[in-house]
Amino acid sequence: MSRRGWLLFAALSVIWGIPYLLIKVAVGGVAPPVLVLARVTIGAALLLPVAIRRRQLAELLPHWRWLLAFAVVEIIAPWLLLSEAETKLASSLSGLLIASVPILVALLGMLTGGSDRLGWVRWAGLLLGLAGVGLLAGRGAAGGHTLAIGEVLGVAVCYAAGPIIASRKLSELPSLGMTAVCLAFAAVVYAPLAALSWPSAVPAAKVLASMATLGVVCTAVAFLVFFALIAEAGPARASVITYVNPAVAVALGVSVLGEPFTWAMAVAFVLILGGSVLATRPTGSAAQITERAASRPSLESRR
Repeated sequence: MSRRGWLLFAALSVIWGIPYLLIKVAVGGVAPPVLVLARVTIGAALLLPVAIRRRQLAELLPHWRWLLAFAVVEIIAPWLLLSEAETKLASSLSGLLIASVPILVALLGMLTGGSDRLGWVRWAGLLLGLAGVGLLAGRGAAGGHTLAIGEVLGVAVCYAAGPIIASRKLSELPSLGMTAVCLAFAAVVYAPLAALSWPSAVPAAKVLASMATLGVVCTAVAFLVFFALIAEAGPARASVITYVNPAVAVALGVSVLGEPFTWAMAVAFVLILGGSVLATRPTGSAAQITERAASRPSLESRR
């Protein structure tokens, strides 16, 4: 990649690695629906004008049903589940569990009749990655956080389903316009939920700063950087941030919040990372499918 490509890649790897830390801080002062509403509203307010200026909204209308489905599985459901889970779980553990998304993408693609075939190498990757997830989930459940672990795994399933919907039903739509509209729809959905749990007092400065950073940097700026990275380096290279984000999430959780880093987390990270690389390894015509799927951003974002 060019120097600009590397700079964009490094910036995005950090930007999409810090939401777990920010969510952990924010849910200490506001309810999850309020946090999600703030994030999607800020993101939509910043991205919609750009999409309108580029005239990307009109062509979205015929696909509104699949856009709604995409918004549900990429934003509306997972962002609430992740915020709820982080009221109990460490941000580093959440980040590691979300790292299983590439494995689940391969598995769901096979189960839903995708044309991508799994050879023995990719099957080995699936099993390795799932073993890492099982190791993390088992330790989390042993700590009395079974429900929270289930919520994060639900987030991972949602993030895995989103790219499949996008690649099969929305692949011809402009990414920026699609992202902006989905964020705006999520804001409409979350407004009444947030009203029911609105804080009675102004949250602490660090909570407000976390919410603002999530909306401005980790949502609006992140997607602009992501689209620039795709244009500069191609979707396949851009998708490699999936493998870097968890390491950033763990490093920040341990260094900033003082969260523990155990041998089980280290082993699980190696298993999930290695399994993701093997399970998403393109073969033959599958390379074209992977290329198209990678060109659709995960609103995670991941995360």
